[in-house]
Amino acid sequence: MIELTRLNDTKFTLNADLIETVEEVPDTVITLTTGKKIFVKESRQNVKNLVVLYRQEVFHNIL
Repeated sequence: MIELTRLNDTKFTLNADLIETVEEVPDTVITLTTGKKIFVKESRQNVKNLVVLYRQEVFHNIL
C-alpha cells in the first residue's frame, strides 16, 4: 500500500498491486487494473519510487 494525495489535498492509501499505468498529462493519472482513473499530486516518478519501496518492503518481509 502506498500513500498518495488527491488533487483536493486529501490523502489516501492505494493498493500498489492494482496500478496498471501512471501518466503525466500534465496532472498525474493512475489507471488501475479495474479501469478506474485516479488523479494525484505526486509526480509519475514519485509514484514509481513509492511502488518500488513498497515492493522492497514486502519482499524483505517474505525473506
